[in-house]
Amino acid sequence: MEVFSWLEYDFMKYAFLAVLIITPLFGLMGTMIVNRKMAFFSDALGHSALTGIAVGVVFGVENTGISMVVFAVVFALCLNQISSRIAASTDTVISVFSSCSVALGLAILSKGGNFSKYSGILVGDILSITPREILYLVLIFIITLVFWIFGFNRLLAVSLNRTLAGSRRIPVALMENLFAVLTALIVMVSIKWVGILIINALLILPAASARNISENMREYHFFSVLFSLFSGILGLIISYFVNVATGPSIVIIASVIYFATYVWGRKNNV
Repeated sequence: MEVFSWLEYDFMKYAFLAVLIITPLFGLMGTMIVNRKMAFFSDALGHSALTGIAVGVVFGVENTGISMVVFAVVFALCLNQISSRIAASTDTVISVFSSCSVALGLAILSKGGNFSKYSGILVGDILSITPREILYLVLIFIITLVFWIFGFNRLLAVSLNRTLAGSRRIPVALMENLFAVLTALIVMVSIKWVGILIINALLILPAASARNISENMREYHFFSVLFSLFSGILGLIISYFVNVATGPSIVIIASVIYFATYVWGRKNNV
């Protein structure tokens, strides 16, 4: 059938597998990011990829993926520390760090007019993913699942009330740092194929859509993963037949779902 003709190509099969791994990750992590009002945080992490690449260029690191991951982890931990110590609005602190990080990265990478060779990371290209890179995604998926199984209740308690969580002997700072590091890893591992400009939308939109119609935490997680998977698969297929970038196609589908669930939730008083 013509509708399945895209499965005849290996690069589409690899992209499909990547979508099946990446989108549930985004759906799962997005629920806690939305709950903790960390949209600015994940957006800043995405933008820090440019600085991570720039740091790798300065220090002569051939594999820019390594420099991106290392810088993002350090960046995430620094944001956590500063946000907890400074009285100013957390969003303000994150915005300042994000702006500074992006400016620094652009300044370094654009030196001598060389930024064009890094511009592809802004939009991403999931069709270029390789079997080896899919294995990396599987590894981060397993790590995330283990963390979610053993740490979700503690992390939820911390997100609801840090003081109360601390009184219950929950290691508040450790849980926040582990979540920040895990978010950084997922963002950096995925950003090459998703793109800096839209990765935050893929983290936020499915979870926000699920929140519009969910009545409990179980539904919240289920619908978030479902909407993320649906957006990813449909966006990939549409991008193939319409010949547009995959990342933006996925975001457009996720946006439509968000507005639909918003209207449905308002009508049904969810």
